[in-house]
Amino acid sequence: GVCISEVALLFLYYRNEVLFLASKELQNAINGYENYILDNGIDEQVIDAYVLACQTAYKEDEETGLKVSARAKEIIERFVLDKTGGTIWDLDSYCNQNKVSYSILDSYYQVLLAEAPYLFDSYLLYLEKDREEKEKFYFPKMIQLRKLGIIQAMQDLEDDVLDYLSVSMPPGTQKTTALKFFASWIIGKHPRDYSLFFSHSGDITRMFYDGVLDITTSEEYKWSEIFPEVKLRDTNAKAEKMDFGKYKPFYSLQCTSVGSKNSGKVRCNRYLYCDDLIGGIEEALNKARLDNLWNIYSVDARQRKLNEQVKEIHIATRWSVHDVIGRLKALFSGNNRAKFIAIPDLDPETGESNFNYKYNGMSKEFFEAQALVMDEVSYKCLYKNEPIEREGLLFPEDSLRRYFALPKETPDEIRGQCDTKGKGTDYMVLPCLYRYGDEYYCEDAVCNNSADYEQQYQNLARIIVENQMNSCDFERNAGGDRVALEVSKRVSEMGWICNIRDTPTETNKEARIYQC
Repeated sequence: GVCISEVALLFLYYRNEVLFLASKELQNAINGYENYILDNGIDEQVIDAYVLACQTAYKEDEETGLKVSARAKEIIERFVLDKTGGTIWDLDSYCNQNKVSYSILDSYYQVLLAEAPYLFDSYLLYLEKDREEKEKFYFPKMIQLRKLGIIQAMQDLEDDVLDYLSVSMPPGTQKTTALKFFASWIIGKHPRDYSLFFSHSGDITRMFYDGVLDITTSEEYKWSEIFPEVKLRDTNAKAEKMDFGKYKPFYSLQCTSVGSKNSGKVRCNRYLYCDDLIGGIEEALNKARLDNLWNIYSVDARQRKLNEQVKEIHIATRWSVHDVIGRLKALFSGNNRAKFIAIPDLDPETGESNFNYKYNGMSKEFFEAQALVMDEVSYKCLYKNEPIEREGLLFPEDSLRRYFALPKETPDEIRGQCDTKGKGTDYMVLPCLYRYGDEYYCEDAVCNNSADYEQQYQNLARIIVENQMNSCDFERNAGGDRVALEVSKRVSEMGWICNIRDTPTETNKEARIYQC
């Protein structure tokens, strides 16, 4: 047998798995390189040899190639650290800013090029290698995105570790941009397959289409070097779809929005991308709208999947526990092939920003300033990814003020505000409020979902008379004007006079509660 050095053995048993090299020649070459390093240390000669070995290994076997390239990067990084005292990325940043080059950095990028079709991280780094550092998407955010697990989670989808991935981060942290780069990678990796991007807005779908097309066709990116055999076949800007490689039933990437008539027009056999299906807080506060969005996802978007092998990525702000991500999270509870990542503004352990990127990052002070000018509920949804309700509790427990007895003085006003009952299990709700200056005390209330409207009228009249209300407003929507009239009659019959009015409303119930 061949005598293998201790260092080579450690390499060959990388991650406790035996490395079965594709050919005897390559195995002998790797052993020779490791023996050379033991005798002479790391120099540019052995680095050049390892770079060539990477290219050979990938041609023969992907698994072998990944292990050889991992070792090649390791020795280059060690060489740069020993020579400069800095990392390979310190050297890259210096070269980018000063418009100089070093052959050792070129060697490192050659290894990344070999890895790029297989590793998302390497793809992102090589793709933007010649862009201005401040213009790059990934390099200035690499430390944070790696630490937060975003890049590895996307890699896990391609490695068939995951089937579903959900990512929620604060606005402006470029989560959708990360998805654009991932989609561009998938087009090159799987040119015979087709994926679908789905969002709440046609503006978002157009931005996504334009972004992916730019990455895959612009000379600013190295996409054509990574996937030299994958050529653009056709684009349709109006339909927001692009096709690469040979003809297939559907385009490589298709983009569509909620409400579009998608039957027969779009389909996916590789990925379904869903980005912010909820347009904003007004939709999030409307349970009926959330139910409708779930139906759109499950009946429309999800039905575009060709089979169970299609994977899903969801990018969204966590507005509600009833949104699509919330329901998927409940549906896949305990399923290790579904991952739900929600990253808040600040690290809960250190209190520092999770998104303090090298350029255009968000500092702790930025988030603190945002919190000062926003209401607490919106801030928690947008920046902490905490849904607006906690199973029905909109207001936090510590924000509710309680009292043992009413003030001794006469109240300035006693009034009610009735939310009338709609269909089904809806409730008739009428709180009785005693006003003292700017303070309101809820002294009594009716909350009943009985379908016996006569009993409801009696209950409402009783609370008005017993508390001697001065005025009471009834929601005109859903037959509230009729309820106000019937209750007014019964209040008069009971010998009390109250200013009962019916008023129209233009926002849903949850929105009005939230605005309080």
